[in-house]
Amino acid sequence: MALAASSSSSAILGSVASHDLSAPKISSFRWLDQHMILPASSNVINGQCRVKPIFPDQKRSQAMIPFAATAAAPEILGKGESEVRDDYDKLAKDLEVASPLEITDRALKKFGDDIAIAFSGAEDVALIEYARLTGRPFRVFSLDTGRLNPETYAFFDAVEKHYGIHIEYAFPDSVEVQALVRNKGLFSFYEDGHQECCSIRKVRPLRKALKGLRAWITGQRKDQSPGTRAKIPVVQVDPTFEGMDGGVGSLVKWNPVANMDSLDVWNFLRAMNVPVNSLHSQGYVSIGCEPCTRPVLPGQHEREGRWWWEDSKAKECGLHKGNIKQEEVFGEVHGNGNGNGNGAAHTNGNAALTDIFNSQNVVSFSRTGIENLAKLENRADPWLVVLYAPWCRFCQAMEGSYDELAEKLVGSGIKVGKFRADGQQKKFAQQELLLGSFPTILFFPKNSPNPIKYLSDKRDVESLMAFVSTLQ
Repeated sequence: MALAASSSSSAILGSVASHDLSAPKISSFRWLDQHMILPASSNVINGQCRVKPIFPDQKRSQAMIPFAATAAAPEILGKGESEVRDDYDKLAKDLEVASPLEITDRALKKFGDDIAIAFSGAEDVALIEYARLTGRPFRVFSLDTGRLNPETYAFFDAVEKHYGIHIEYAFPDSVEVQALVRNKGLFSFYEDGHQECCSIRKVRPLRKALKGLRAWITGQRKDQSPGTRAKIPVVQVDPTFEGMDGGVGSLVKWNPVANMDSLDVWNFLRAMNVPVNSLHSQGYVSIGCEPCTRPVLPGQHEREGRWWWEDSKAKECGLHKGNIKQEEVFGEVHGNGNGNGNGAAHTNGNAALTDIFNSQNVVSFSRTGIENLAKLENRADPWLVVLYAPWCRFCQAMEGSYDELAEKLVGSGIKVGKFRADGQQKKFAQQELLLGSFPTILFFPKNSPNPIKYLSDKRDVESLMAFVSTLQ
């Protein structure tokens, strides 16, 4: 696990004591006052922050052992789980409109050497820059899964040199990796999902590393993943992992950039001249392991570049699985009594979500209807059918193009339909209708029993029309 120690000069530390972290806010971050700009006499030379480890002669083990035996956040000791959660729920509300710099400063001040920044090798380098700007010592760690892009490894090196830090890396257990690869091959995740591989290469190493901390700082943002991150607070008791004291509630999770969006982050990185992963210039937005990450197209959500062959609401590797509350977020209960929910509002426990693809030219299939269509060997007309979920952002994004396509196909002999395939219908759709992730688009030929799956991520009218034209 990569831990980096950073210690600023006395000039910087002296200014931190008096600086005002409630500076004027620009977008979702705050500029520092003049007295916070690092002086020429500080340890910033040629764009690099030269820092010294807190204990340079101390030999650190592979676990994340604190550099100093500081008693961080003593007020949480001896409290019950619910009381600790209430404390941090209140703190999250108090900091909801705070800047990322203020939140980061609060986290580092509160936990001292018992907190570290989780760095994935992507745009979350902003966390390291915010930590530097506080003037406080900070630690950085990262997970080396063994399958990262070469560009990401080069980026790690650039970050270390830019900030004058040494990132310590956590690695997966070699015996577990060997067993997985020998039994299932190098690319089993394409067949049975990414969770097993991520558990071995990411989740377990992280769990082991976090046992040496009382808090960690992540780069999660509310806009990053459909459904799973929309409600993350800026600080919380970690719902998944345990800290050094053990037990539920022993680890605090800080998310300073939760309320920023991607544009805010990139404006900040450019303004501060921070190094970035070169993959971003190649169309990559969310960056993970090389086999499970690809560039996204203009207009696509950033998480469509991750595990693209799977259900869009499962776009988490397990490091932040505490975000996923499927029944609350997605509401698997549909209210029209036919077991499918087509044409009905989607209940998610808080508000109704209106159905999509409601054009008069799009036929809504029931479960029985789609079963009958799939069974026919000789159809009177060919059909184009989208398997969708109304809560899916990617389905919502293609609604206009699909409805326009349906209008263009009127009178062509090709019928256009939809089938809502989430909830109770999902397993059936996966087994019988080639459902992978939402949306899945199928063409049912006139004289063939087998549907043909549209494999491209391009869902504009022209691309869909080209697909249909080559098959009719």
